[in-house]
Amino acid sequence: MKLSRKCEYALRALAEIGAADAQGQRLLSIGALAQRTRIPEKFLEQILLALRNADILKSRRGVEGGYGLNRPPAEIRFGEVIRIIEGTFAPVPCASVPWGEPVECSCPDPDTCAVRIAMARVHAATSATLDSLTLEGALRAAAERQQHRDGALNFEI
Repeated sequence: MKLSRKCEYALRALAEIGAADAQGQRLLSIGALAQRTRIPEKFLEQILLALRNADILKSRRGVEGGYGLNRPPAEIRFGEVIRIIEGTFAPVPCASVPWGEPVECSCPDPDTCAVRIAMARVHAATSATLDSLTLEGALRAAAERQQHRDGALNFEI
């Protein structure tokens, strides 16, 4: 599975908004966010709109406006964000269709197709992993890494 640039940018923007939120900055302007994340502003607008429409972000217009989290970081799961931006992330299209449902599959018998069965397992495992990853956990891991790195730098001086 490879994420599109749009999806990568969505996750990076959420991480930046979440980090700002944790520091008490409730809203980030799109200009500041584009500069901090190095994401082209016009592309970022499309991404933020999709996340706002999915109730992950909130927005406010005006000079003091910007984008902020609409939910606690613990409730924002990577799997949800990826589905919003990418749709399904199954390795083959028929792997995400539940058994017994009509499926468009290039194999002769989708119910017994070894490739579909294997890829459905990959899809289930990937979904479970991505749904267990939260923005809160990612921000905590990044902060711990930063502290470790800063501590290592201070130790060497």
